[in-house]
Amino acid sequence: MTFETFIGSRYLRARQRQAFISLITFLSIAGVAVGVMALIVVLAVMSGFEADLKRHILGGQAHVMLMRYGEAFTDYRETMKKVSAIDGVEAVTPYIFTQTMLRSANGVTGAVLRGIDPETIGGVLKTLSNVNLPYGGDSAEPGIVLGRELAKRIGVLEGDPVYVISPRGMLTMIGHVPAMKRFRVTGFFESGFYEYDQSFAYIHLKDAQRIMRMPGAVSGVEIRVKNIYKARKISEEIQAQLQFPYYTRDWMQMNANLFKALKLERRVMFIILSLIVLVAAFNIASSLIMMVMSKTRDIAILKAMGATDKSIRRIFVFNGMVIGVIGTGLGLGLGLLICELLKRYDIHELAGDIYYFTTKLPVELELFNVVAIVAAALAICFLATLYPSRQAAKLDPVEAIRYGG
Repeated sequence: MTFETFIGSRYLRARQRQAFISLITFLSIAGVAVGVMALIVVLAVMSGFEADLKRHILGGQAHVMLMRYGEAFTDYRETMKKVSAIDGVEAVTPYIFTQTMLRSANGVTGAVLRGIDPETIGGVLKTLSNVNLPYGGDSAEPGIVLGRELAKRIGVLEGDPVYVISPRGMLTMIGHVPAMKRFRVTGFFESGFYEYDQSFAYIHLKDAQRIMRMPGAVSGVEIRVKNIYKARKISEEIQAQLQFPYYTRDWMQMNANLFKALKLERRVMFIILSLIVLVAAFNIASSLIMMVMSKTRDIAILKAMGATDKSIRRIFVFNGMVIGVIGTGLGLGLGLLICELLKRYDIHELAGDIYYFTTKLPVELELFNVVAIVAAALAICFLATLYPSRQAAKLDPVEAIRYGG
């Protein structure tokens, strides 16, 4: 044990006889612990929310979308072969996208209608890997798959009829009349992402081509990549290979505003909750200043015996950092414990119409966040010790002994 550590530890033990300083010390430790605990829990929940949101979005959305400007996308089969040959591409599928109205015996609502190829859609959208979408043809009744929340809205069960009202329609003597086609509900899908489950409906690609009057054409091609974080690079490679009039958008571009808002919110919460630790740091500084005032004579004697200013500073920095380390350790333990409880038990069920998806409170601890919180708390505590320790080192031993009592 060094000289500074020995003296500092004696001061910490002796401080118990000074009730007011002990109270401030206790409040300092509690403040640091609460701040660290709150930071860990809040950032873990926000990280879990972002990861869960990302997982649900990618469950119902392709990693890369390939579309074409202007004329109809009729050469999509040849384009899909070219895209499939690019390194990093896992699966491709064509789609038709339009907005429509759905009518049942129990209600009418707007919906996003997507025509898909049942044979290839499962490779791109895992939530639709087992869909049952029979093609209507000329006589058979075509099938439609609805989002679970959408089905609840119009009050239909599996096997019930649903009418799809297309805005394209047809031109008659009385003007433009929307086209209406009867479908049979063959199943439901549940991505867990409320926005998709309440608005998406899927039909066979050929049925969509007939309704939209797009024979042999599609709206675009959906692409799934092996590594979602390389989607931007693969998207740019596809764009460079196919050139104009084709263009691509990856999942990060399609949801850029949402994820930017989440990152900004996480940073702001980190700053706000760090203020709790900052308040505790002021308590640490106050405690050390009062300690310096009560130990003026001791400091003077130590200096007279040959202790340097650096040694005196180290004594009080050591005392402050002991408080900071204990508070940070307690906060870390409590934070990890609460996160584990939130993971194991369904504390709160999220409302899908508010939080985008319906699930229990998501929690995801990231090592970087934990390290950053601990480092920030210790840094703030260290800074709080600098002024009191500097004031202690500046004491004149002669004046201190004369007036120190």
